Amino acid sequence: MPDTLFLVDDEQHIIDLAAMYLEQEGFQITSANDGAVALQRILNEEPALVVLDLMLPGMDGREVCKRVRAQSDVPIIMLTARTDDVDKIVGLELGADDYLTKPFNPRELVARVKAILRRSATRPSATPTTDAPLMIDNLSIYPERRVVEISGRPVALRMKEFDLLMTLAQNRGIVFSREKLLDVVWGFDFAGETRTVDVHVAHLRHKLEGMRPQIETVWGVGYKLD
Repeated sequence: MPDTLFLVDDEQHIIDLAAMYLEQEGFQITSANDGAVALQRILNEEPALVVLDLMLPGMDGREVCKRVRAQSDVPIIMLTARTDDVDKIVGLELGADDYLTKPFNPRELVARVKAILRRSATRPSATPTTDAPLMIDNLSIYPERRVVEISGRPVALRMKEFDLLMTLAQNRGIVFSREKLLDVVWGFDFAGETRTVDVHVAHLRHKLEGMRPQIETVWGVGYKLD
C-alpha cells in the first residue's frame, strides 16, 4: 500500500503542483488549506509524512508543527515564502525534519520526501541482519536499522536525534561546535546564534537517561560524547 502524505498550504495551486509530482512517484496525497483542520486530520489520519506551510491563516505552521510534535513523531517538511534564516531555525527548533523555501522545485521536494522516509523507516527484517552495532559501555547503536538500545532497552529516537547521537558516537571524545553539528547533522550552514542543537541535545539526554557514556557540554565550544 502506498505511503500517504499530507500537504498543508493555503495556496491550492501549490498543493496541486506538489501532489502531481508526488503521485507520479506512487504516493497517496491528502491535503488541507487551514491550520486547525490540518492539525486534527494529521493526528487522526497518521500520514507517513507532512509537508507544512509556515504561513497559514488562523493557526500558522509554527503552531501546527508544535502541537503535532507534542503528540506524534511524523516527519515534517516545512515550507515558507520567506528566506530568513530565523524562520528556518524556528522551524527546526519546533521539530521539523527539513525545510524548503518557496518557490521550490517539485523534484527537490520529491527527493527530500523519499530521503526522509528512507531514513525514518524502522521496518523489522525477517532475515538475518549484518547490522553490526556501535557499542560504547551500555549504549548500542545499530546504524542500518537506526535502532538505539540502553542496556538492551530500545529507545525511540526521531531522525535528527538519531543522526546527532550517531555523529557524536562515531567521533567519541571529539568536541563539536554547534555550527559544525548544524552543518553535519542538518546540512545547514548558519553563522548566527541558534538553540536548535541545544534543544535536540536536551531531548537526547532525557530519552537516554541512564546511558553511559554521557553527552557532555564543553562550555563556550559545544558538545562531545565521553
